[in-house]
Amino acid sequence: MILTVTCNPSIDCRYNLPSFQKNGVHRSKQLQRTAGGKGLNVSRVLHLLGNSFMSTGFLGGTNGNWILNELNQMGIQHQFVPIQEETRSCLAILTEEPSQTEILEQGPRISQEEKNVFLNVFESLLEKAEWISASGSLPLGLGSDFYLELGKLVRQKGKKFILDSSGESLEMGIMAQPFLIKPNREEFASMFQEEMHNLEQVAKRARELCHRGVQNVLVSLGGDGALLVTDSTILKADIPAIRVVNPVGSGDAMIAGCLHAFANEGSIDEALRYGCATGMANALEEETGKVDPDLVKDLASKVVIRTL
Repeated sequence: MILTVTCNPSIDCRYNLPSFQKNGVHRSKQLQRTAGGKGLNVSRVLHLLGNSFMSTGFLGGTNGNWILNELNQMGIQHQFVPIQEETRSCLAILTEEPSQTEILEQGPRISQEEKNVFLNVFESLLEKAEWISASGSLPLGLGSDFYLELGKLVRQKGKKFILDSSGESLEMGIMAQPFLIKPNREEFASMFQEEMHNLEQVAKRARELCHRGVQNVLVSLGGDGALLVTDSTILKADIPAIRVVNPVGSGDAMIAGCLHAFANEGSIDEALRYGCATGMANALEEETGKVDPDLVKDLASKVVIRTL
């Protein structure tokens, strides 16, 4: 079974506008609300691909109840820890130019008692899960070492930990020696505080992380595909050109695609291929965290994997 962790869920609101101007008044004919947060985007795609999984994290207030209702309607299994404060909302504005503007609330504060309850739930769920995917930002009250704490618990149980975060929480999470991390090019460059002008630079820095115990470093490169680096192999995925409709959540869909392949005993090559395909399939949909399984298979056949 797969376990997805979303510590800082949100109601994601997306507006589509012809254009967006600072200090202007904009009227949108289209508003989409989804149960969001990176881990829940992963969960929706896993569900559409037919995987067995459980979602967990923190939810509170009216927004939290709305998300729970959405998950129930989709038939997604979940065991979230209730909290006193309100789950956040986040806003994305997409224009025809194209451009994307996001406004992300910081989220609620998690109390020590709520954290302790979650850790008990998490350890219980670990008994049934083989793959654990933790995604996104951390709410207040959880230190930047929280993913490190979860990763250590996963290692103690002999399970596989996939981490998709950024900043200090990612850097500390790396100390748990996860099975896979998935920064995008910008996040990866920020980690090392340097510009990544070519694949050789990315591969060199990724190999350094492998030497620190990360088994697989997957760097998404947008329209240029992705690079997957292990201690002994460098794989480059070349992808076909697509006309992007909505890029939000494509990185999360990539994680879901990789998990789908791994959970079905796929190889590293297959995980990279399927991850790229699900990321593209999400970008071709208006709705965030949605893919067409048949389209995923078609796109996967067009992804070229080569060894560098």
